[in-house]
Amino acid sequence: MVNSAKNELIFLPLGGCGEIGMNLNLYGFGPKSNRKWIIVDIGVTFGSIDTPGVEIIMPNIDFILSIKSNLLGIILTHAHEDHMGALARLWPQLQCPVYATPFTMYLVRDRLSEFNLLDLVELNTIELKSKFNLGPFDFEFINMTHSIAEPNALSIKTELGTILHTGDWKIDESPQIGEAIDSESLRHLGDSGVLAMVCDSTNVFNEGYSGSEQNVRDELIKLVGEYPDVGISIASFASNIARLESVMLAAKVNGRSVCLVGRSMKRMAGAAKSIGLLSNVDQFITEEEANAIPASHVLYLCTGSQGEPRAALSRIATNEHRNVKFNKGDVVIFSSKVIPGNEMGIYALQNNLADQGVEIITEKMRNIHVSGHPCREELKKMYEWVRPMISIPVHGERRHLIEHSKLSKLLGVNHSVAPKNGEMYKITQNGVEVIDVVTSGRLHQDGSFIVSDGDEGLRLRKKIAYSGHISVGIVYNKNGEILSGPEPRAIGIATGHNGCLVETLMDGISELAELTFNNLSPKTINDEDLVEERLVSKIKKYVKEQTGKRTQVEVIVHKVG
Repeated sequence: MVNSAKNELIFLPLGGCGEIGMNLNLYGFGPKSNRKWIIVDIGVTFGSIDTPGVEIIMPNIDFILSIKSNLLGIILTHAHEDHMGALARLWPQLQCPVYATPFTMYLVRDRLSEFNLLDLVELNTIELKSKFNLGPFDFEFINMTHSIAEPNALSIKTELGTILHTGDWKIDESPQIGEAIDSESLRHLGDSGVLAMVCDSTNVFNEGYSGSEQNVRDELIKLVGEYPDVGISIASFASNIARLESVMLAAKVNGRSVCLVGRSMKRMAGAAKSIGLLSNVDQFITEEEANAIPASHVLYLCTGSQGEPRAALSRIATNEHRNVKFNKGDVVIFSSKVIPGNEMGIYALQNNLADQGVEIITEKMRNIHVSGHPCREELKKMYEWVRPMISIPVHGERRHLIEHSKLSKLLGVNHSVAPKNGEMYKITQNGVEVIDVVTSGRLHQDGSFIVSDGDEGLRLRKKIAYSGHISVGIVYNKNGEILSGPEPRAIGIATGHNGCLVETLMDGISELAELTFNNLSPKTINDEDLVEERLVSKIKKYVKEQTGKRTQVEVIVHKVG
């Protein structure tokens, strides 16, 4: 048996600190030479204008691969993509058991099936409120409330102390789906003594409470009833099962049938039904059935509330959807918030809807959305219940984590940090300290490849996206005589009227390249690399003078004979 005096309790975030999304947390226990590790959540974030061609981004797992032989498993707190979306993509490298509650596990199985991995992964379904053990760790799932079914906090007990990992949470006494937050278990945990709490920071700047799903349900029922004679569509997050049920009840009360539009909506509804949810509302109708009855008798529930270009609502708004069409006077209700970074896509979507004569209603106009994350009064309640010695804020940008750390100290916590991805923390009765910094960063899903965020190809693609690309080919012999070219080609360069701008630029590049080549010394001409270097330098300078842009320039030279 290992000498317990040498054991250490470790927390290491590799995603979710400094950002809202892409959560991945490691907990370690044991001596430095032989620590046992578990992963809590393994999520994704999504690409943006800064990552052209990349839709999915995941945490860098180089460090995990270095300790893979001591990795005991992956535990998922809930089924949001920013907490489980990287599992199927990264599991082939990790190859360890997975633990989750039934709703989350249903979606895990679905996703693994997509990747042809289902038969390879050891899956362990843990019932709600259950306890289980992995090596030196004793775990307990604690019921929380959030914007998805079965959100869990995780109590992690070791011989050096207990850590509460809250996952995503809020306080909602009427969540509509599932039980209210298990404050009794949290208080009991606090009474027993909590060494550290690793806690959600998303809404730390928001005063008060996040609000109840019950109020949203009441407002949706009322709102749908205000438009009895037109088509109505509601856009929401597919994973919010309580919201899905609220929409179904709003439809039922107002004499409408619900039609789900979008693959993820149907997937989440299937997951909910698999664990006995959504049993008290009517069945859904198909898109074909919806087309056969008056629009005033249908309520469409659509994916695409964030303006995703290929999601159902965007395709309907641009008349690209096979079955669903909007008419002038129809109503689209956005029962969701604008996630920072998605503004351009959402506003473009709403402008397309407005062009069709569709009335748009958002959460700024009516009480039709509440957050799934704790505001300041809820955070205060949590600290009152748990009373940790150490506060470790996660799930937030730098400003969120720093503010959360400040708040925890005002609430009487002895020690607090605002962690960064890659910082390894040792947790003791005396506080928390950084003992190492490991490789972190991002992995980009580029088509069928997974590459690091520093990949040269992705870097060049981004540059080309902003400034274009020019290539020049030239073939010459050993005597310095040009046999072919210089032949310039341009990609992503403004063409101008009838192509005159790019034609003029290409002519200038061709003349400059020929003049530059003819002025090279025999020694330089004998070295293809030097020829390329000289031509690139001259052409880059010329293009910058002509266009004002630092365009990517490539020169391909070939000497024959």
